[in-house]
Amino acid sequence: MALLKTAFLDHLKILANPRHRFAPSFVTLRCLSFSTPEEAAAERRRRKRRLRVEPPLSSSQRSQQQAQQVTPPRPIQNPNARKLPEPVTALSGNRLNLHNKILKLIRENDLEEAALYTRHSVYSNCRPTIYTVNAVLNAQLRQLKYVDLLSLHRFIILAGIAPNVITHNLIFQTYLDCKKPDTALEHYKQFINESPVSPSPTTYRILVKGLVDNGKLEKAVEMKDEMTEKGLAPDPIVYSFLMFGCAKNGDSNGIFKLFEELKEKKDEVLDDGVVYGGLINGYFMKGMEKEAMKCYEEACGENSKLKISDVAYNYVLDALSKNRKFDEALRLFDRMKNEHNPPRRLAVNLGSFNVIVDGYCAEGKFKEAIDVFRSMLDYRCTMDTLSFNNLIDQLCQNGLVGEAEELYGGMGTEGVSPDEYTYVLLMDACFKVDRIDDGASYFRKMVEAGLRPSLAVYNRLVDELVKVGKVDEAKSFYDTMVKKLKMDDASYKFMMKALSDVGKLDDALKMVDEMLDEEISDFTEELQGFVKELLRNVGREDELTKLMEEKERLKAEAKAREVEAAEAAKRSAKAAVASLLPSKLFGRKEGESESSVDTENTIDASSRGEVPGEDESEGPIEEASVMGSDADSNAVDAKQPF
Repeated sequence: MALLKTAFLDHLKILANPRHRFAPSFVTLRCLSFSTPEEAAAERRRRKRRLRVEPPLSSSQRSQQQAQQVTPPRPIQNPNARKLPEPVTALSGNRLNLHNKILKLIRENDLEEAALYTRHSVYSNCRPTIYTVNAVLNAQLRQLKYVDLLSLHRFIILAGIAPNVITHNLIFQTYLDCKKPDTALEHYKQFINESPVSPSPTTYRILVKGLVDNGKLEKAVEMKDEMTEKGLAPDPIVYSFLMFGCAKNGDSNGIFKLFEELKEKKDEVLDDGVVYGGLINGYFMKGMEKEAMKCYEEACGENSKLKISDVAYNYVLDALSKNRKFDEALRLFDRMKNEHNPPRRLAVNLGSFNVIVDGYCAEGKFKEAIDVFRSMLDYRCTMDTLSFNNLIDQLCQNGLVGEAEELYGGMGTEGVSPDEYTYVLLMDACFKVDRIDDGASYFRKMVEAGLRPSLAVYNRLVDELVKVGKVDEAKSFYDTMVKKLKMDDASYKFMMKALSDVGKLDDALKMVDEMLDEEISDFTEELQGFVKELLRNVGREDELTKLMEEKERLKAEAKAREVEAAEAAKRSAKAAVASLLPSKLFGRKEGESESSVDTENTIDASSRGEVPGEDESEGPIEEASVMGSDADSNAVDAKQPF
């Protein structure tokens, strides 16, 4: 009791001191907020009901709710804005199964089926991703199927599949390979201005290399500067392409200028040896052989600390083989093959073998070149059409047509398809050794393979056939290609003159007849004068005039028949409408004549003070007649050829 009394007195002293006063606790306030225990019980029941309806929020839910309250409303998106490409996570489930199925078709070298399956899948429940489309486009690019690639690309763009940077890179590569650098630059500008994705270092590598290969070194340098403006790090591979372009133009000073610029940007630390091939080339161009070999030892010597890749090795090989150091290039090539241990170490690739093949051909050792070319399969390097064309071209230039044909025969075994250039090389090689029939057979194989030769190639073919007197065979090739190629006046004149020289002027007139039958005639005034001159030499000048007049007469008669048929169709349509509508509009009974109905209608109209022919009953008839005439005229227009 004494302790309780003492504690109570201390408590009173604290309350009496104004400096130690404090706000009463929540419990005290709550106890004093209800006058009776019943009110407190009612408040507790109300709180329990509220907690059952609105449970308390956890800390994560509370922060999320606060964030939702603070987050401003999303702005309205522009419906015309370019769509972002799908992320790689979209490649899952059924879409991943579709992707794997198309990859299987690509591995089986069935690109037509892969492209067709991709097109059909766009409108199915399992829409392909852009990664699947890129796989097909890349396979078509490897096999030089440029037309199919561009067609598929246009299709997926129209279908609404957003391209990514890889898709754009494939399109750039396609136009550059087709020798259309201006078109590639136009697509690049459109890509920069409109695409929601940004270019990658690979984009600039493709553009710079393609521009250098197409002889546009200044544009390639501008592209390098633009790459730096985009904030991308200086790329030694881009500089190596530019140094190769300078060597191609004989600008040794430009090579060293680019090398010094790269050293400054890389803080004088060049751990990639890809630029040393161009540097060695520059020293050789200046006649500084000692410095060139010293640079070679620094890049590829036993004590070298550089990271030499297969591409860097290829540049060094090329510099040595083109500057009378082919023996040293062979020793380096043997070392590269010994270091090659895929997938851990890649020291040689397809380009390495192409460089050595070119070196052997320059030395006149074609047998060794063929052996090296065939040995690339031992090092897991796959041959392509460009490699075959390169060796076939050099064999044909040196009169080794048999070896070139044997190499062509092995393309199918290796799963490589010849292109137009392959057939043209073999055709021209056969013409040089007076094998005209074999050359014509290669042209025929090219057409049968679905490839499209140029007009210049066709002209070479018919010229060789006419020279040896095979005018009929030349005319058969003309009949095959006249609808596939856009012939010019020179091509028409050549064939007409060849037919005239062998006394087959009627066949030349038949050519004119076929040209006049075309909707867009190629029979120009210059050709008319040429044909008149041919006919004048044999006294048949009037035949061309008669032929042209006869063609005009036949066309006029055909047009008159079409007009007459259209008018007859209109009259029959009006008659059919007139015979059907009165009985339905006026309720004419069976057996009642039309004259009686018309008389009754006229009497009724007169009694109402209306003019016959202007009452409401004529409206639907006129409208139906007009509708019928429009439909018939549209049907006739659809049948007209023009």
